[in-house]
Amino acid sequence: MQVILLGTGTPILDPARQHSALIVEILGEISLFDAGRGVTSQMLKVGLLPQQVSTIFITHHHYDHIGNLGEFLLTAWHNGRKAPVTVYGPPGTGGIVNALLDQVYARDIAFALTYETGVVDIRNLVQVKEVSPGLVCENDKWRVFAEYVDHGNSSGLSREIWPCLGYRVEAEGKALAISGDSVDCEGLDRIAQEVDCLIQCCYVAEAEITNSAFEHLAQYVIASSGQVGRIATRNQVKKLVLTHIRQKSEALMRSMEEDIRSVYDGDLIVGEDLMVIEV
Repeated sequence: MQVILLGTGTPILDPARQHSALIVEILGEISLFDAGRGVTSQMLKVGLLPQQVSTIFITHHHYDHIGNLGEFLLTAWHNGRKAPVTVYGPPGTGGIVNALLDQVYARDIAFALTYETGVVDIRNLVQVKEVSPGLVCENDKWRVFAEYVDHGNSSGLSREIWPCLGYRVEAEGKALAISGDSVDCEGLDRIAQEVDCLIQCCYVAEAEITNSAFEHLAQYVIASSGQVGRIATRNQVKKLVLTHIRQKSEALMRSMEEDIRSVYDGDLIVGEDLMVIEV
């Protein structure tokens, strides 16, 4: 099982980091997790084409996780995709995909169906399955589970209004967890327990939490480095990969690692765009 980090950034602009997206490749089968800004061009940089992706998993509906979903689907289609692709995501994912295909890109699609030959209507290729905690899908190569994670929910947003998922992928005798955006919570523990690799959001170092806004962010919205170290240690994570990293100075990047290292002694990788990780 191989992971390719396509985007490790945040909504805060950072020239070194694109928005959230990563590839999981298992025995030649390619899945995409989230589709933030730059996903298609980042795939090209690592020698992959969007039409090679057979399955897409969405963690939640912040724009930095879905901002290029429509562009990704249309690019694969315009470059010859004829095989179905399934998009898994929390409730509301179907409405987003329908809006993209039936409204945002409706004229583009109509134009292609009129003037291009041998084109299969993209609306017959893209299948959406809205999912909740439990087994999401499986085949003879892998299984994917989902759990609700806490990304602002404990501060007032209900699961119905704001459903956010983390995923656990099991294949080849290994387990991989993808946190999505989350603070420390029970759902994250369930997907991360004893995994070989955890791809974990780590927005800020503890030294950055200097005002009430950052305190609220770290407590209710997205994990800080201190939380991340405790999550990985408690769940006996073998390899911890940091992503969704807010742009910061080299000194703060070092302090972020030190925060984690103070409690976690496993393999630690600070994720960067286009990094390839073997699980």
